[in-house]
Amino acid sequence: MAAKLTAVLVGCGSISASWLMPLSKEPSVEIVGLVDLKEENAQKKAAEFNLNVDVGTDLQTMLNLKQPDIVFDVTVPDAHYAVTTTALAAGCHVLGEKPLADSMDHARAMVAAAAKAGKIYAVIQNRRYYPAIRGLVDFIHKGKIGTLTTVNSDFYIGAHFGGFRDRMQHVLLLDMAIHTFDAARFISGANPIAVYCHEWNPTGSWYAHGASAVATFEMSDGIVYTYRGSWCAEGLNTNWDANWHICGTNGAVKWNGTDTFHAEIPQGNNGFVRPVTPKTVPVPELVYAGHSGVIHDFLAAVQTGKPPMTQAADNIKSLAMVFGAIESAETGKRVLIKT
Repeated sequence: MAAKLTAVLVGCGSISASWLMPLSKEPSVEIVGLVDLKEENAQKKAAEFNLNVDVGTDLQTMLNLKQPDIVFDVTVPDAHYAVTTTALAAGCHVLGEKPLADSMDHARAMVAAAAKAGKIYAVIQNRRYYPAIRGLVDFIHKGKIGTLTTVNSDFYIGAHFGGFRDRMQHVLLLDMAIHTFDAARFISGANPIAVYCHEWNPTGSWYAHGASAVATFEMSDGIVYTYRGSWCAEGLNTNWDANWHICGTNGAVKWNGTDTFHAEIPQGNNGFVRPVTPKTVPVPELVYAGHSGVIHDFLAAVQTGKPPMTQAADNIKSLAMVFGAIESAETGKRVLIKT
């Protein structure tokens, strides 16, 4: 039997439980250290998950002590660059929280550092591992609605967070849109070319800055993706994974972001509006879904060397959509997206 992989987890805030729970069920990996700026946070997580591990406040010290195979980065976006480059320099593979980085310059440097180190670096885009989106992607990519032409998403949530988000610049685009943009890339199988984005703060908003945005992305293969969203929308809220309307050359499909689909395929060549036939979108059962799916695939990648779906070298394209939209909102111009 192969020896277990060893791992250090950095960042022991509330979201770390979403990592430690699936990790506790993975027989191929053992957590050997927890790191947090507040040592008591690491101690609490060790106790909560019954982990007999070293705890500390400094990653480099922990790496020197434990020499792990893997670092799980569950820190805030501003810390991703330092954590990832430190881990890669120590010879560790890295799976990090989203978004990949706090800037495109940092993201490019992190991807380059992983390539130079010959290590796997991936991001936990957990929505790619939901059964419903897997069913939708399979339905579309099998040509069930013909050649894809248009992808639209609507995201409207009246989110009263309080705290730092109420004062954050580009709060919707920077803090949330990465989920929807990455899903659009996954659904379409296309990559971003350019974007025009308008951002504003509606009357009555409880945010200090732009909490609403509309963006139009030119994608590869001639596909157009539109995003409409707001974090200060009271009433008629969508699912957190947005509502979707997707058009092809031979039909369309709507998805509510959870488990409800409505697909129609035109029949015949007669009529001003052609008659349609409903189609079912099959949803697969996944043994590993959400966070557990990303983590399981990442561990398999470390063991086999096969790049995981959410490798950073690909996910940087989703991050580039975020920063391209922000640049367009700030300048009022169409922006070419560069990775």
